[in-house]
Amino acid sequence: MSTLRHDVPASLVVFLIAVPLSLGIAMASGAPLAAGLIAAVVGGVVAGALGGSAVQVSGPAAGLSLVVVDLVHTYGWRATCMITLLAGAVQLLLGVFKAARAALAVSPAVIHGMLAAVGVIIALAQLHVVLGGSPQKSAVANVLELPGQIADLHGPKVAIGILTITVLAVWTRLPRVFRAVPAPLAALAAAAGTAWAFGWDVTRVDLSGSFAEWGFPVLPQGDWHLIVASVLLVALLAGCESLLCSVAVDGMHGGRRVDLDQELTGQGVANMVAGALGGLPVAGVIVRSTANVRAGARTRWAAILHGVWVLVFAVGFGWSITLIPLEALAALLVFIGVQMVNLGHIKKVHGHGEVPVYVVTMVAVILLGLAEGVLAGLALAALLALRRLTWVTVRKRDDRDGRTRVTISGSLTFLGVPRLTHELRTIPSGAAVDLDLNIDFMDNGAFEAIHSWRLDHERMGGTVVIDELHDEWYALAASGARTLPAKSPLKAPDRWWLPWAQRRRGTEPVTVPPEGVSECLVTAGTREYHRSTAPLVKPIFTELARKQQPSHLFITCADSRIMPSLITASGPGDLFTVRNIGNLVPRRGSEPHDDSVVAAIEYATQVLGVRTITVCGHSGCGAMAGVLSGGVRAGSLPGLRRWLRHGNHSLATFIETEGDRLHAGALDVLCRVNVQQQLENLRTYRKVDEQVREGRLELVGLFFDIGSARVHLVPPLRPTLCVKPFDRPVVAGEE
Repeated sequence: MSTLRHDVPASLVVFLIAVPLSLGIAMASGAPLAAGLIAAVVGGVVAGALGGSAVQVSGPAAGLSLVVVDLVHTYGWRATCMITLLAGAVQLLLGVFKAARAALAVSPAVIHGMLAAVGVIIALAQLHVVLGGSPQKSAVANVLELPGQIADLHGPKVAIGILTITVLAVWTRLPRVFRAVPAPLAALAAAAGTAWAFGWDVTRVDLSGSFAEWGFPVLPQGDWHLIVASVLLVALLAGCESLLCSVAVDGMHGGRRVDLDQELTGQGVANMVAGALGGLPVAGVIVRSTANVRAGARTRWAAILHGVWVLVFAVGFGWSITLIPLEALAALLVFIGVQMVNLGHIKKVHGHGEVPVYVVTMVAVILLGLAEGVLAGLALAALLALRRLTWVTVRKRDDRDGRTRVTISGSLTFLGVPRLTHELRTIPSGAAVDLDLNIDFMDNGAFEAIHSWRLDHERMGGTVVIDELHDEWYALAASGARTLPAKSPLKAPDRWWLPWAQRRRGTEPVTVPPEGVSECLVTAGTREYHRSTAPLVKPIFTELARKQQPSHLFITCADSRIMPSLITASGPGDLFTVRNIGNLVPRRGSEPHDDSVVAAIEYATQVLGVRTITVCGHSGCGAMAGVLSGGVRAGSLPGLRRWLRHGNHSLATFIETEGDRLHAGALDVLCRVNVQQQLENLRTYRKVDEQVREGRLELVGLFFDIGSARVHLVPPLRPTLCVKPFDRPVVAGEE
């Protein structure tokens, strides 16, 4: 039923697009026009049935036309079919051996640059046909011959070409009822109808030559090295285009994801069949695939049926193709060629700094040839990748305390030594230097450069304190270690969670400053934050500066050993936090009256719209010890004694369940019971209770065992709140 409702209409839309495009690509490839229709049928039926994508449509691809036209010129059409068949066998083997993902390692900038160049070459060549002439052998020759071609215009033929391009350009701007007919079909129909109505002398499409050239494939004659290279070129180009197309189409639908190895296998079988039957090479085509998705296709039946409709048309209505003016097909190819220079692709590669790869590939393909251009693009992409992998950044600044801070980041290799030594030599002699190394690799040349500079600087009276924020490359090399660690990814400094007394800077521990020193550890910590952490988190806080949207209200103790972000693995903007002694939630209307906690609850639930309120207690809680002692431990602290009265309900629940006899673990039991009681206290607020009953708010209890550094879920007194087990340790951040 789904096939009838979604896939059949989609297949008809793709069929109407595929017929004119297949004829045009065959014409641009120098192949028999019937070869384009054969490739469309095989691409739809075989690749559609055996491929790994549910919605990708395969057929003759414009990106392969330059290869095919060169093969036809060199070896002849039937030998080109054998090359297509052998290329399919190569693709089949690659798919069987799970090599499909290797194709994704090719830089998209190379692929896009190649396709843009192919588009330019096709447009220049077919423009001569539109003007009534014939294309030259190269893009440069086509450009040089263009002025003479324009001077010798053939009126009706040029009019047909202009009419075709005009219809293609304006068709997408017409009302939707007209756009139900694909633009290529409408343009060719308009051109054919106009030429027939006015009786213009135009060149008609002739299929007779197609059948005259048909025959079984034959082995190409010539240098076998070049033949093997041609087979591999067709296999790799068609395979890469198909796989990249399938990945792009994957992002357009919500169905089953593509199996790349199966897709490559299906493409291989399709090319073997297409070569055997005398068709063009087959590849996944983005234009037809996009149209298939937009038309509502759900399964592979849309691609298969589109191939069936092409076959029915070729057998039953092939005569209608002879009504199409050849100039109209050429104009269609000019339009397609111009569209292959995609501005969207240029913007994407520009954002990643790969415009040089795109431009070099495009220019080299146009001037030198397809294989040479692709190799040039790949070589440049590899050089740029190597440059990025070995790029090192050096930042210097003078702190207020007179020290010079130098931060080196990246992969430190001999390639970065010239820039590194230049920056280090600019540091004045005798300066006190803090050298921070946040690097993921250091080779011997880089180590020697830094070490030599350090020795020279210290010999001239300066000091150098080296702090390695990542793996200790310098320290290991300086100690004479024979084996250094492998390259590892950069990471943010991972010592922020250590207590100040346990952090080390260089070889000296951070200590509390003596009395009389104005800078305390908090201000020193803020300087450390600005130095190493602020640059990393600035993009996050820039986004959060507009507004906060926390998903959790987190109520916990003010105890200095509790770090909510650490034990929940949360980040900026995740938790709306309330901290007080004993993680208490005063009941509604309780004495002594307190609005601070209830204000936070109201704001979190009614303004911020949090979905969870978590109460987190901990082991050895001093507040609960005070409650357990009846306030005795609060001593002469009247404010604390009044505040701890909010824990009396927790004490009453504890006595009710444990009795009045104290035992060794009584304090931690009370700490857990207190969490349960605070969850109950939250229910005394009407808005909270309503949201819990409606399922819009969840109340969660946590208990942090400080000694074991483990977080446990605490079950509520009323099981309707939460059904999670009691003593199961939770992964930090689990709800």
